[in-house]
Amino acid sequence: MNFLETFKVALEAILSNKMRSGLTMLGVIIGVLAVILLVSIGEGARVYITKELTGLGTNLLIITPGKTTTSGGFHPPSAGTVRKLTYDDAQALRRRAWLLTDAVPIVLGTGRIKFKNLGRDTMVIGTTPEFQRVRNLFIGIGNYVSQNDVDTKAKVAVLGTKVKEELFGDQNALGQVVMLSDARYRVIGVMQKKGTSLGWDVDDVIFIPVTSGQELFDTDSLFEILASTPRAEDVERAIAQIKNILIRRHAHKEDFSIQTQGAMLSTMDTILGVLTAVLGGIAGISLLVGGIGIMNIMLVSVRERTREIGIRKAIGARNSDIMAQFLIEAITLSGVGGVIGIILGVGIALLIPLFVTVLPTSVSLWSIAMAFSFSMAVGVFFGVYPARKASLQDPITALRYE
Repeated sequence: MNFLETFKVALEAILSNKMRSGLTMLGVIIGVLAVILLVSIGEGARVYITKELTGLGTNLLIITPGKTTTSGGFHPPSAGTVRKLTYDDAQALRRRAWLLTDAVPIVLGTGRIKFKNLGRDTMVIGTTPEFQRVRNLFIGIGNYVSQNDVDTKAKVAVLGTKVKEELFGDQNALGQVVMLSDARYRVIGVMQKKGTSLGWDVDDVIFIPVTSGQELFDTDSLFEILASTPRAEDVERAIAQIKNILIRRHAHKEDFSIQTQGAMLSTMDTILGVLTAVLGGIAGISLLVGGIGIMNIMLVSVRERTREIGIRKAIGARNSDIMAQFLIEAITLSGVGGVIGIILGVGIALLIPLFVTVLPTSVSLWSIAMAFSFSMAVGVFFGVYPARKASLQDPITALRYE
């Protein structure tokens, strides 16, 4: 018996009991659908976070006070041992680190802004004009903080669009005087609408000169220094320059940490890769359950068709022919179930972002190939035992079976 004839006999056996075949495939369909959906959600999260981190700027270096180390176990930082990062440190980097395009000092805090009888608490960022370029956040209306504002500690403020809308509505905010933590600030600009990035509402922020921010929060230290390089290949050399300059300024101590954008992306990629693998593994359990269902139904089918097996053997069918027939039935059930699961999984994954915008998905070809290959492997693995059992039937005993 050739393969085509064996396949035809197997297909006829499947179609002779459509309801049972459909229910058998259901486990595989659900398993494949779950694999594609969960992997798509994991991949979507990875693409989204990578895009958001890249959107923060290019070739970023984040310098923070305090040395972060993983050697020697856990040691709580000793009070008073961490030297501050200062505005002068940022100025030194701007003058002497020629591999850096920018070195932007940042002061960060919260404050209450009031205009007439309206007020709200929001984040306040003290910075310099270069912040726009480094962080890809640009002015929409009016002017941003200038270097002259920084030098003169000017009491000027640039509002995020959300702050502007809640305090001023449709009214023009430029030139208006607001109270920011009991100090009078003049509004000189409104930022472009940006939305939420990595859980941070970029529109719910007030920008002021870094020197004014230090006065506002009564500090001479910085929260961090944002630096950038023109090319990705300059990052390592730029780090060496930063260390050399700051160590000399900090009494020959490396009491600061430098985090690169590439390191952040690599860390997040690793975490999300593990998460995606775990989600795919959980979904794969559904496929195994579907495979057990196929084996169970095939064993029932072997028992029901014992007499048919005996007749086929009596007229010359070999053990390999019988085994091939039942194995093809199992593979066909899992294969068709896999195709239906792929269609449903891809369709649902593409529809999810239309209804749940906060849940990004990304359907990759490798996830489709993996799900289909796994479904076929399940058919082969769980189909071999019933097929072998059918092929080893004694024809005389089978013919007597009622």
